[in-house]
Amino acid sequence: MATHQAAVEPAGPTEQWVRAASLADLPASGSIVAQVAGHTLAIVRDRPSRQPDVDHGGRIFAVDNRCPHKGGPLADGIVSGTTIVCPLHAWKMSLETGEGVSGPSVASCVETFRTRVEGEVVLLELTDNRAQCEAAPGKGLTVICRPSGGIAAMTDYSGAAEA
Repeated sequence: MATHQAAVEPAGPTEQWVRAASLADLPASGSIVAQVAGHTLAIVRDRPSRQPDVDHGGRIFAVDNRCPHKGGPLADGIVSGTTIVCPLHAWKMSLETGEGVSGPSVASCVETFRTRVEGEVVLLELTDNRAQCEAAPGKGLTVICRPSGGIAAMTDYSGAAEA
């Protein structure tokens, strides 16, 4: 699996986003690995909705690529709706919250990161707040979910970030 390297792109005076991937690089329901601001991430696209009352063409999520169980590569796992299944021991992690969804994974959480889509480009938010992000000196990714829990962020194809 190819790993994508991110490039920093200023998006405004108070926010900065990094290019993580192209939509063309993402499978219809699957993930790729991206190196962004010192993090190895799984950039995931869920399957587009087939329900007439749900208006989205798929959503983009970004989560830490290491399963909290034994460090399995989540990007190599199976995407099922808004869940990704670790390929090593089948731990199921929610792409929406970062939390484990069944069995022993329930007590775990993977970090999730705020995403945005502009045109055909998937962007991830950077932050200057070191209290939010434990990345090395300088800017780090805006962390939405930590192992203690929290909310996740994802982006639909309209480019509107949702929390």
